[in-house]
Amino acid sequence: MSDQNKNTADEANAEMAANAADNSGTSPEGVETVSNDPAVRVAELEQLLAAANGKAQENYDQFVRAKAETDNIRRRSAEDVLKAQKFGVEKIAESLLAVKDSLDAALIVENASVETFKSGVEITLRQLGQVFDKFSIREESPEGQKFDPTKHQSIAALESDAPVNSVVGVMQKGYMLHDRVLRPALVTVAKARTVVEASSDPESIS
Repeated sequence: MSDQNKNTADEANAEMAANAADNSGTSPEGVETVSNDPAVRVAELEQLLAAANGKAQENYDQFVRAKAETDNIRRRSAEDVLKAQKFGVEKIAESLLAVKDSLDAALIVENASVETFKSGVEITLRQLGQVFDKFSIREESPEGQKFDPTKHQSIAALESDAPVNSVVGVMQKGYMLHDRVLRPALVTVAKARTVVEASSDPESIS
């Protein structure tokens, strides 16, 4: 055999040896591989399965806790809404008790004169006004103002010298809660006077 053929055979044998070493389960440093030994591979797979099961159980436990917390928040929110519906007027109702007491006291006064009765009504009205102020309930009496359909309800249009579409009469006061209309004011609105044309009959001319 020539030297060139011998060198070629040696190179081929070296490559086959390297391939055999790769197939035996060895790997570059730092890369984890599964052993070719069946018993070792089963043990490694069991470890991987146990780790996966542990992670799945951890995720399931977190899901259960999150779901329970969400259910509790939903339940508490529903209870808070129900309480707000039932007791949302508690503060204003408590403030109105003093007004009710004044009205009750007025009814038990014997031989009350018109003056004393009127005085008692004025005191009660002031008490009610204080309650309105406390809860930002504002009276809307728009006479002389421009008609606002978002706050006023027109029940009639009257001929007037006042500016057209202005409020010339208030039949019932309106009320606002902050910026929300509790009740629109019932009003009459000004309209232009009808112009009467002069008669063309000569006999009507003096």
